[in-house]
Amino acid sequence: MENRILTITTATAALLFSAPFDEARACTRVVYKGPNDTVLTARSMDFSMEIPANLWAFPRGMERNGETGANAFRWSSQYGSLIASSWDIGTSDGMNEKGLVANLLWLVGAEYPPFDRDGGKPGMAVSVWAQYVLDSFATVADAVETLRKEEFTVVTDVIPGTDKLTTVHLSLSDATGDNAIIEYVGGQLVIHHDPSYVVMTNEPVYEQQLAILAYWNGIPGTAFLPGTNRATDRFVRAHFYIHAIPQTDDPLVAVASVFSVIRNASVPYGITTEGFPNLSSTRWRVVADQKHLVYFYENVLTPNVFWVDLNRLDFSEGGPVLKLKADEREVYAGEVSAQMVAAEPFAFHGL
Repeated sequence: MENRILTITTATAALLFSAPFDEARACTRVVYKGPNDTVLTARSMDFSMEIPANLWAFPRGMERNGETGANAFRWSSQYGSLIASSWDIGTSDGMNEKGLVANLLWLVGAEYPPFDRDGGKPGMAVSVWAQYVLDSFATVADAVETLRKEEFTVVTDVIPGTDKLTTVHLSLSDATGDNAIIEYVGGQLVIHHDPSYVVMTNEPVYEQQLAILAYWNGIPGTAFLPGTNRATDRFVRAHFYIHAIPQTDDPLVAVASVFSVIRNASVPYGITTEGFPNLSSTRWRVVADQKHLVYFYENVLTPNVFWVDLNRLDFSEGGPVLKLKADEREVYAGEVSAQMVAAEPFAFHGL
């Protein structure tokens, strides 16, 4: 039998074998790249309490602001988008009409820069951060180029009715398969931009996730994969399986395969684990087909996956804001764009 000798840095060892990270919010995000420009992005929304989502379609030309009072960043939406809200106070996930996908995942260690309400750099509430990107950019490269300029300060607050301070990082992917992870670490903007960054979990910061991956790349996934619900283990499993599933441009097979990966990285509903009082159940999942512009949604408490074909939506300037109510276990089947109804847009939570 061949003896395999593994070397591991002190830093990586500490990450792999130290006390568990805070698992109160335990999302996973993964990107699949198949033949003939097939690109899909999936995410699980895991949270320590119910985090109800509705689907919203926003047209071009909407006037927005960063919801930080008089000193708020302002813009007009250049692209229409379909998004999943959280409590109808913020955008946590979505895809725009150009196939750019944005996902917000929890990051306990996120630290944002100080914000001056009375002047200086304008602010943007974290609740509207992902929506700004979907409104404004067609590609990851364009988004990264602008975000590096730091034209605004990301501002956070507690989730209304709780004592949970919202600390998140943002992942981006586009129809070309490009990827970026945007974080605030120690008050400083950190951007990881590379097409290979196809997996992200909520913890730890992405630089450390890459170090963990470097270690596990030396161990064959067909022989052993870490199996717990910890973010580090879910990262490794998702990275292995997204490269192991069939390479196909059949949209039905691709979507089914990607759903199987994100389900494998999900946390079973309602489980409890001794020593992990805040372990999060998966509440809902999405898969965004960025080639065909179809957005699939699955609530774990309802029996069906349903989807919205963005090609069937009117994103023209002056077009309607549409809503599909999904926050009370509504059951849908198939393509549901015709069931979306005109509605007043929700108000983003701000200062």
